[in-house]
Amino acid sequence: MDLKKIKTSVIFLTSILLSAPATSFAGADSGFYIGAGVGDASVDVGDFDESDSAYKIFGGYNFGVIPLIDLAVEASYVDFGNPSQGDRNIEITGLNAFGLAGLSFGPFGIFAKAGMIDWDVDTSESGVSGSDSGTDPAYGIGARFALGSFAVRAEYEVYDVDSEADVEMLSVSAVFTF
Repeated sequence: MDLKKIKTSVIFLTSILLSAPATSFAGADSGFYIGAGVGDASVDVGDFDESDSAYKIFGGYNFGVIPLIDLAVEASYVDFGNPSQGDRNIEITGLNAFGLAGLSFGPFGIFAKAGMIDWDVDTSESGVSGSDSGTDPAYGIGARFALGSFAVRAEYEVYDVDSEADVEMLSVSAVFTF
């Protein structure tokens, strides 16, 4: 993964945490939410190990039933970019379904997620193209900082795409609960 992108994400999240007034702290809101994120995805398939910029859009429902505990369901579309190595090119996209469980400490929270990805892979090498698709497990961890109905999330996700490919994504997302 690109160390510069990781540092930029950490600095961005830290600046938001430090600039928030103490009176605006609130826990995760219950209800429907939508969000979008950007980050860096790495793809490791055999001798191919490259990364590229990635993005995702997602929506879900947060159940605010138990104090200090966040439970949610979430669906998302993720595009892992277009990593390439020489004349070899891999493009992976997917639809995800996750269950999230976390701990809420006022405006700050941590969470873990587990679910499935329905993925599509398009490859090309030396003018020869191919494609594949499937459904496999996905999981991740993250942290969020909420200011009322707005939150910023930092996440690390792992996608077990096929038995031969490992896809990882580090991202920062903006989330709005309504």
